[in-house]
Amino acid sequence: MSSSKPHRDTILVEDAEILSHERHPGEQYLMRVKAPGCAARARPGQFAHITVDPQRPMRRPISIMRASPDDGWVDFLYKAVGEGTTLLAQRETGECVSLMGPIGTPFEVKEKRPLLIGGGVGMPPMICIAESLLGTDREPLAILGSEAPFPFDARPSQIVIPGMPDGVIGAMPLLEDWGVACRLASLQGYPGCFEGYVTDLARHWLEALDDSARAEVGLYACGPHPMLEAVVDLARNYGLPVQVSLEEFMACGVGGCAGCVVEVQTDTGAAMQRVCVDGPVFDGYRVF
Repeated sequence: MSSSKPHRDTILVEDAEILSHERHPGEQYLMRVKAPGCAARARPGQFAHITVDPQRPMRRPISIMRASPDDGWVDFLYKAVGEGTTLLAQRETGECVSLMGPIGTPFEVKEKRPLLIGGGVGMPPMICIAESLLGTDREPLAILGSEAPFPFDARPSQIVIPGMPDGVIGAMPLLEDWGVACRLASLQGYPGCFEGYVTDLARHWLEALDDSARAEVGLYACGPHPMLEAVVDLARNYGLPVQVSLEEFMACGVGGCAGCVVEVQTDTGAAMQRVCVDGPVFDGYRVF
């Protein structure tokens, strides 16, 4: 994850029919498209570059939340915050969007106890990781945070998680149905949620583990820059591996324009690498 690619991998471009497009509180949207090529190749942490409107050539990068290789669909959860995503939010079921992807270096889950931390629109890659681990011997815990209303109705969890503060029982229904442990955090006072930052709740859980269990933990995160920095600090405090997915403005999305470069520490010193194709997933210690 730390070495720059000399060239990009093959990236598919396909016309994707919008199968469903749901609006949720906080101007959040869940869009499912028919994109069999992307669905067959998608891995957690990758994204697609999507044309938001036929009259706007500039695409927008959106993380992949779920993908079904068998049925050929891909889910995207995004927030309408600017002109481009606001235009995308107006697209209706049955219309087509031009989709380029999947793009980027994915997460590589190596530990028995992956701790998945997602903030805001950084939640989708964590959901994608969780689904990829179903049927394996991994024991993921997802901690999701949002200051906008969550794009789902939180459900009281039936999964007991040692170390959780009293009353912190809110979970994402989809993860709960999969049997994946999940807890929610926010500063907005939502019922059942931890009142604080995702990293504070993660620390509660880590402190409850014995040394042998804690040694099996790896941290995986996507969200705002300050949150990712705090996640890396948390990992550093406990001496744990950490991978982060960076959010960055992109123009081409395929490594040609170099408009999304960030400084990354490599084995030979600092280097500028492209978030779109060298990332978006990096070793957290190399970027923070």
